[in-house]
Amino acid sequence: MPNLDAALWGEIMAYLRKRHATICRQWFEELEPVELDSGSLRVFTPNSVQRNYLRSKCTDQFNEAAQAATGALVAVQFVDEAKPANHSPKGLVEITMDTPPPPSATGNNTNNHRPQPPRTDDDQIVISPDYSFDNFVTGPSNQLAYAASVAVANQPGTAYNPLFIHGGVGLGKTHLLQATCQTIISRNPDTRILYLSCDVFMNQFLDCVQQGRMSQFRHRYRQVDVLVIDDIHFLANRERTQEEFFHTFNALYQSNRQIVLSSDSPPVEIPQLEERLLSRFGWGLVTDVTRPDYETRVGIVRAKATLRGLDIPDEVIQYIATHIESNARELEGAMTTIQGHAALRHQPIDIKLAQSALAATGNYPDNCQATLQCIIDSVTDFYNVKLSDLQSKRRYRSITGPRQVCMWLARQRTRFSLEEIGGYFGGRDHTTVMHSIKTIADRIDKDPSFARQVDQINRKIQLPA
Repeated sequence: MPNLDAALWGEIMAYLRKRHATICRQWFEELEPVELDSGSLRVFTPNSVQRNYLRSKCTDQFNEAAQAATGALVAVQFVDEAKPANHSPKGLVEITMDTPPPPSATGNNTNNHRPQPPRTDDDQIVISPDYSFDNFVTGPSNQLAYAASVAVANQPGTAYNPLFIHGGVGLGKTHLLQATCQTIISRNPDTRILYLSCDVFMNQFLDCVQQGRMSQFRHRYRQVDVLVIDDIHFLANRERTQEEFFHTFNALYQSNRQIVLSSDSPPVEIPQLEERLLSRFGWGLVTDVTRPDYETRVGIVRAKATLRGLDIPDEVIQYIATHIESNARELEGAMTTIQGHAALRHQPIDIKLAQSALAATGNYPDNCQATLQCIIDSVTDFYNVKLSDLQSKRRYRSITGPRQVCMWLARQRTRFSLEEIGGYFGGRDHTTVMHSIKTIADRIDKDPSFARQVDQINRKIQLPA
């Protein structure tokens, strides 16, 4: 490697691991320094997904590390050529969606040679190399969505079109969308993929209407091979935008171009969604992702630890998975917190460090413990029921609902086992408690007003002094 020895590159990576541990990934080992010349450090990246991600998310940290290691004002550039800068590749042209293809040697455009995939525009979502199928942990909560995404990635336009994935925040929708994009790109780098949020689609549509540039808008969206839109539920109550998306959908579908959509709710629950769009969303496959069970949560924590190159004891993994039941995003946030505390204290990760790190945030178990009596007091006060009713065998809806909320909160806010919780509420077995917890979790995901009720009860629970 010209002008850059292995020791200097090692210092740069060591600096990143020490000062910016949370951005470090195992795949950083695939990066290859090319040359250090005229204040520029060129680093080869094996694929466009890694390159775009590093340029967007990690440039400042790499610049800082390079400057610390060299003692000079150095800027890092992530490149796709493992050769010095004086090597000029021929026949390689990157274009954006709005840039016309380059002319052929004869001066005329040709359709025989497809252009290279576009650079990631500012309005497109940056794909993270972390979100691959290899790093996705499957379980009962996501098996169908995973299998469908793999099928679409292997056979875009023919397997399930459209693919519509819905579920709550942090349950894996984005991971599946990005993994699908990555697999398609790896199998066919020439594939034209447009991956963005529904909010960007709506804003671009309104801008183009106001500026009289609808032909450009339609060209951009209807000439791609794969259209991936996150949070499509934002189309709710947007009549003009729904009209345009309807025609875009038709143009792509009729050309066997793949459409992948995600939403926080199934199509039938998106408010004021046009019937014709509702019908078309059902032409392919509509599938959901739900809260992960304990075994899946353990797998998620373990997979993310491996991705970061972290050595986390099994008891710490189990501790995180036991006390954080909501979603993968919260699990990753807990691991980031623990990793940060370990780096600051210069200590290895163990169960004591994990407990104190999560308790220090004010949002995790050690700071959230409440007595069962505090929970019952809050629930009975809110619903105006008696403890004797909750412990009775009565199955009236006015009783079973509050009883199930008590069980769900007891599982969230205490360390009692399912058997212990069931025993307190009239000697019910653990399967009854599990059913109650699942019922409440599902209602919270699907019913915003009920979710607010439970949150209000939760906030009223007094912690022990």
